Amino acid sequence: MSEYGTQLREKQKIRRIYGVLEGQFRRYFERASQTRGVTGELLLRFLELRLDNVAYRLGYGSSRAEARQVVRHGHITVNGRRVDIPSYQVRAGDVVAVAESARQHARILAAVEAAAARGFPEWLSVDSANLQATVKAVPVREDMAPDLNEQVVVELYSK
Repeated sequence: MSEYGTQLREKQKIRRIYGVLEGQFRRYFERASQTRGVTGELLLRFLELRLDNVAYRLGYGSSRAEARQVVRHGHITVNGRRVDIPSYQVRAGDVVAVAESARQHARILAAVEAAAARGFPEWLSVDSANLQATVKAVPVREDMAPDLNEQVVVELYSK
């Protein structure tokens, strides 16, 4: 496979994992390249801090697509306010919780149980009993999927 093919495959893999369309992915890349720091790491950090992804990490959905739908249907609150935008960027110190009206949903409860069994990321402080978590810090590269090669995506977009 050509170098371009490898770069494109890696970009598509990251896009599919996080459920982001091309235009939005490109905007994340532009924002990452304009921010101080390692562009590829920042790109993954922006994707990791999306509310739908945080909801998935907390087990509010069994997949990122289900977590996205949970967010979209207004079942998630951030700092006590209902947020229904999956691309909402969570910050360190934010409290993400299941809304009172959704605390008895069987799918959410089952997904939280499964997530507790597989463990939560270090950058999230989880209170499973109250279905809420605090973002302790922004995730670092070691907290993200090790099989992603974000550097080739940076090379692809830098052409």
